[in-house]
Amino acid sequence: MNKRDYYEILGVSKDASTDEIKKTYRKLALKYHPDKNKSPDSEDKFKELSEAYAVLSDAQKRQQYDRFGHAGIDSRYTTEDIFRGVNFNEVFRDIGFGFGGIGDLFEHLFGGFGRQRGGPQRGADLQYDVELTLEDVAKGVNKKFQIYRTEQCNVCHGSGAKPGTDVNSCPDCRGSGEVQYVQSAGFTRIIRVETCRRCRGRGEVVQTPCTECKGSGLTKRMHTIKVDIPPGVDTGSSLRLAGEGEAGPNGSSSGDLFVVIHVKPHRYFVRDDNNLIYEQKISFVQAALGTEVEVPGLEEKLKLNVPSGIQSGTIMRLRNKGIPHLRRYGRGDELVQIIVETPSKLNKRQRELFEELAKASGEKIPKKKGLFR
Repeated sequence: MNKRDYYEILGVSKDASTDEIKKTYRKLALKYHPDKNKSPDSEDKFKELSEAYAVLSDAQKRQQYDRFGHAGIDSRYTTEDIFRGVNFNEVFRDIGFGFGGIGDLFEHLFGGFGRQRGGPQRGADLQYDVELTLEDVAKGVNKKFQIYRTEQCNVCHGSGAKPGTDVNSCPDCRGSGEVQYVQSAGFTRIIRVETCRRCRGRGEVVQTPCTECKGSGLTKRMHTIKVDIPPGVDTGSSLRLAGEGEAGPNGSSSGDLFVVIHVKPHRYFVRDDNNLIYEQKISFVQAALGTEVEVPGLEEKLKLNVPSGIQSGTIMRLRNKGIPHLRRYGRGDELVQIIVETPSKLNKRQRELFEELAKASGEKIPKKKGLFR
């Protein structure tokens, strides 16, 4: 199913402030809270509202969504990533739901993503900016570049332990990476889960650290990346290379690398979606009589037949000479805007010819200087 727009789900405008988004979410979440609303679809609506709030309340995620829509979120964040760091307890801190706090509800609905959890987290995402010419965009291009990133230690292979030594289960969290604290307050039990301080969420304890990475399991090194950039991309397009970001701690999965496209300005063309706009200047005589002109193209020079009597500002279309479409067959057009140049200075013979033309057209010839100098 296609997801609904996050702003539409919350019923706020795209320029709504963070406080406005928070207040609106709180109001709607209370309305559709499954513990208060017994309708069959209340849980789904509550999930939908909470996901919209998790994205729009985070400045970075909101910027990504505003730019690329749901594709910018779904391609970049897992469900856990979307809800990680969102403090739902703070939103509902003065409201009791009768089951040990809002955290328990999100444990049921989202597997605990509504609050911070222990255990290994995936590595950070990286971004690399690539500059392309319009010619690169028209044909597609293969780019090779280097990034300095965190990778698994090639001595201990990410374990953090010196080769040949043991890695033991953490005695404090018994290998779970989390420690649970239970506090009773009257008839309410408050459960708090924190990352194990001893193993830092890893679940294992290294007895003899690796001398290369000093027990972290990670090291920094330069890495060569090759990426095929398809024809038709534009400034702001983002290519996701899964697993090419920073290596995760404690052997967890790596983040992603996002290659962000920036297209350089062109000396001749202005891009309008997949069309190219070019201004062709012609003389007054060429406009009156018609002419054939040669105009630049991205791949070759092109011939353009200009009809007689053309007016300045007229746009002529060279079909399929623009930028290829990114996700479908075909390409845009080259749009040539004709600019008729009026002569600013005339010699004696040119003036005589224009006067003859004026007489033949029944037009008055000015006696004062000003029109022809």
